[in-house]
Amino acid sequence: MTEQQLKKRFPDLRILCNVPYSEITSFGVGSAPVPLIAEPENDETLASLLKYLSARKCKVFILGAGTNVVGSDKAFDGVIIRLNSKTFSAISIEDDIISCGAFTKLPLLCSAAAKANLSGLAPLSGIPGTVGGAVKMNAGANGTETADLLSCVKGVRLDGTPWEADAKDIQWFYRGNSIPPDVVITGAKFKLTAGESCSIEEAAIAAEHEKRRLREPAGRSAGCAFRNISPFEPAGMLIDRCGLRGLVIGDLEVSSKHANYLLNTGNATEEDYICMVRILRRAVSEKFGFYLTNEIVPVMPSTNARIEEDTPPPLVNVLYGGSSSEREVSLQSGACIASALRRAGFKVELSDIRKCAISPTMQKSDVIYPALHGGFGEDGTLQNELENAKLRFVGSGSVASELIMDKLASKRLLDDIKLPTAPWAVVTRNERQFPANLHFPVMVKAPREGSTVGIVKVNSIEEWNDALDATFKYSDELLVEEFISGVEISIPILNANVLDAIEIVSPGGFYDWDAKYVYKNGKTEYFCPPRSLPEDVVKLAQDYALKFYHAARCRDILRVDFIVTAEGVPFILEGNNLPGNTEHSLVPQAAKAAGISLEKMTSSLVYAAMKRSCEPESGGGKPSGTNIVVKIMTGISRWLYRFALLVSAFLLISAGMKYNIAAPEGWPLLSGGVLLLISEFVFFWLKHMEKK
Repeated sequence: MTEQQLKKRFPDLRILCNVPYSEITSFGVGSAPVPLIAEPENDETLASLLKYLSARKCKVFILGAGTNVVGSDKAFDGVIIRLNSKTFSAISIEDDIISCGAFTKLPLLCSAAAKANLSGLAPLSGIPGTVGGAVKMNAGANGTETADLLSCVKGVRLDGTPWEADAKDIQWFYRGNSIPPDVVITGAKFKLTAGESCSIEEAAIAAEHEKRRLREPAGRSAGCAFRNISPFEPAGMLIDRCGLRGLVIGDLEVSSKHANYLLNTGNATEEDYICMVRILRRAVSEKFGFYLTNEIVPVMPSTNARIEEDTPPPLVNVLYGGSSSEREVSLQSGACIASALRRAGFKVELSDIRKCAISPTMQKSDVIYPALHGGFGEDGTLQNELENAKLRFVGSGSVASELIMDKLASKRLLDDIKLPTAPWAVVTRNERQFPANLHFPVMVKAPREGSTVGIVKVNSIEEWNDALDATFKYSDELLVEEFISGVEISIPILNANVLDAIEIVSPGGFYDWDAKYVYKNGKTEYFCPPRSLPEDVVKLAQDYALKFYHAARCRDILRVDFIVTAEGVPFILEGNNLPGNTEHSLVPQAAKAAGISLEKMTSSLVYAAMKRSCEPESGGGKPSGTNIVVKIMTGISRWLYRFALLVSAFLLISAGMKYNIAAPEGWPLLSGGVLLLISEFVFFWLKHMEKK
């Protein structure tokens, strides 16, 4: 595209040629001038221009105030469009709604709102960019994001067609959203709070500017170079702990005041920038396992690809949804895990699966991260498929998953390893009588459900049959255990490290589905560490939890639930090998209390999976919880049966040979004996292949 072509088609369009990046960006990085900058006056001209350029497949880069842009050392092969006209800077106010163009500077918008006695924008007032850029990246500060105050966004697609959406219809996340990438934002509306004193809001804005002045380094920069991983792991701290504060590459320097700022001390080039960012990403990845995500936007699309190829992040396929009764919780958990891993810099594919099958996405991923609750996703079925496909995945293997999911098998294991658990029994559809060894009240549980699905408390014999009928819809075999009164706690284990216990105080005294997710009967309280138990009792429960983790051959993550009696005895209720990761979930709460962010927790589980062999899990030593006497008797019976076959074979062969000497009637006896003998060799061969 040439200046003459644009002038001929748009004679009134303002066009600038060969402009250096030092004049149009705050960073000033990039040695090649910009060949063409077009500055449309309004939405209509912008739409016509975009349609014209799109039809000719001309590259376009949209530029606002240029406060977070890095230029190029090569001439941009296209047109840079800058929305800096009065139309795109206009501000209008009606009641508590403030409307503005995309080129409106955020500090000016905040001041205008304050003068109109509208509050809410002050936390964002220190961000130096435009409204368009703030919306596009969901900019935020001081716990407030742009999306929190938005009412409506409008724009134009790259093909020239108009676009508009209510903020509530857009998905918003940390430094991003679901606005289509081909949308050029032209304006926005913010819904603010009316009635705040102008002086109060202006004082808040002034205080924010002063904080920024004290925190941010002076000099040419593009603001923060990288997104923060989490409140526990800000990017500047990670870079500083790598010993890279003050690093210099060419005319580019890591600020000695704040390590998340890169300063252009002269005429820094794009190559200086690429080299610097590669070093910083590589160092943080090696030391902390995070992959820093760039906040600075490059003019050249290839710039970020060149940076990432130096230290490519793993691809993680997060599986969520499933087909069990816990599908909705799984969808929430999977979304939280995917967001955390993305903030940690990983590449993430989020897959909603409804059947147990290996997909192409799983096969191409470095690690599979199941966030499935209940059903095939948690009972070892999926894990077995992944093992057979030799794919690495987060969480326990198929053997341990099957055991933990099955409350009856878990009970048998707890009895085998002598850990305290409530007295229990099994009832079936054909054997419904109340167990003689138990006393009311009891808990009736479907053995392979989670999240308190299929659990009923029974207080008397009058309630017994109704409770069984309600629970048999989940399973033909039910666990019945005596109800134990006491303090309910849960103990998470991450990578064989025990976290602090969480005390659960539910409003109804029973941590059921409502207490976990719905809150119709009041909100559940959580205390980490527990407020009602002495340290020695908590330590004993932690010791029991770790023993259970290892005895069940779990790995990566497990949550063990307890009831602690008034006498200080921790009774294990059950384990959960794929615990929830919603905002209310217990494991993230305990991790946070220990100073472990969700980003650190999820990434550590990914790395644990990456270090493992892809070989299928061996069934040897399977922790079935079955009584040892049964195992011994089964083995003895098997060998007696084989011995009987061999004796019978030799007797038949002997008789056949004897009769065959005198008459041909001996051949059937001889043939039968030979077949029995051959069957022994076949049995031996099959056992040999099974071990392989």
